[in-house]
Amino acid sequence: MSERRPAASASDGVVLLHGISRTARSFRRMELALQATGFATLNLDYDSRRKPLDALAEDIHPEVDRFANGRGGAVHFVCHSMGGLLARVYLARHRPPRLGRVVMLGTPNGGSEIADRLKDFSAYRAFFGPAGQQLGTLRDAATAALLPRPDYPLGIIAGSRSIYPITSIMLPRPHDGRVSVANTKLDGMADHIVIRSSHPWLVRNKDAIAQTIAFLREGKFRRAD
Repeated sequence: MSERRPAASASDGVVLLHGISRTARSFRRMELALQATGFATLNLDYDSRRKPLDALAEDIHPEVDRFANGRGGAVHFVCHSMGGLLARVYLARHRPPRLGRVVMLGTPNGGSEIADRLKDFSAYRAFFGPAGQQLGTLRDAATAALLPRPDYPLGIIAGSRSIYPITSIMLPRPHDGRVSVANTKLDGMADHIVIRSSHPWLVRNKDAIAQTIAFLREGKFRRAD
């Protein structure tokens, strides 16, 4: 289920949660950069298309709990796209005692206008599964209850470049081709920054990686003077 670099240590650890229909491999470049900086990592695979967010949170709990208990330092989370929503659900239920900081990249915290347009189509439902139905901007009470306002240090990275001409017409500008910059924002966030990157490349973008590490270390993104 996971790729990780375990070993009981006083160093901080980072849990990486990929987006819907992706795998842990999508986070490999970020993972290597984090390890080179001194973080231990838990890069999880989870069955993003088969279950709703609450069930996915329970699925990842044993691995995350084991990883957190093996660390003497803080446990941070770095999440791409729907992985950020999964982190919000997980942390509301199973917050580690030494929770550190959380970075979200392209997470549709305010929902996805694309999901609004497509969620009733059978092909969308078949491909994205139950969690895909939870990505819209108009959330039912049950889904909204899963996603309380964060009470932990949260930095959000949004993309402003699209490689998707069709879905781009469904989104207000600026956007990354999948999520509008406006809908990445969340009340209670500590910092927010926009990177010139498309949605799938946020996890590999060198600036996004550098900003992720900066936030984990300092609690804020770096900006030119």
